[in-house]
Amino acid sequence: MPQGAAGADPITPASPGRCSRDARIYRELLTAIVDNRIPPGTALPEDTLAAAFAASRTVVRKALLRLGHEKLVELRPNRGATVARPSVEEARQVFEARRLVEAAIVGGAVEHGTDAELARLRAGLAREHAAERQADRHEVIRLSGDFHRELASIAGNQVLGEFLGELVSRTSLILALYQPPGTVPCSHDEHLAVLEAIERRDPARARERMAAHLAHVERLLRLDKPKRTVDLHALFADARQRHRAGGA
Repeated sequence: MPQGAAGADPITPASPGRCSRDARIYRELLTAIVDNRIPPGTALPEDTLAAAFAASRTVVRKALLRLGHEKLVELRPNRGATVARPSVEEARQVFEARRLVEAAIVGGAVEHGTDAELARLRAGLAREHAAERQADRHEVIRLSGDFHRELASIAGNQVLGEFLGELVSRTSLILALYQPPGTVPCSHDEHLAVLEAIERRDPARARERMAAHLAHVERLLRLDKPKRTVDLHALFADARQRHRAGGA
């Protein structure tokens, strides 16, 4: 299951039952957002979520606060919570951060990854390739995120892994907003090139392949598309003439 920050620990040390419910609601909301079942900009009313989860608004609020900390939800006073809508500038910054973090991660994977762990990665890529051939976009995106998170786990740096988990989750929102219809951002072949460099214990090549992969994903997005503006005066010119002719 996709997750943001790697840990799913409760955000408060309250009673065990309360903590379990906090974590469960957090994970359910996180997965729905990352899978784009809740699109960017969607309102998340506390009372509606409380009824949906059969939980108190206090428990729901804690889950929303955690998602807000991870930049997946926007929390505004007196306006409630909404799924975040990353700006173009934020999208570029997320990819810049991923390039820096994942360069360190693949280096760590070269140094610390065992043959068994790399074999597990290769098996995951086989599943990704099968999903790609079947044009199962949802499954490809899910397995792609798993590949990047598993690399972080193999690298052995928990802090980098948690940071990458958040960045991967935020990337899902960016893809939902800026990815052209019909495209699949991550390629099995690009992931395989990264893995093969790691298997050869070549950190420079692994970093190069990862940087090329992330650059390709970013290039596929419509980040340079100018924002559409609407001239309301021109839009309603005909209606304005009709009203004038009718004496309105």
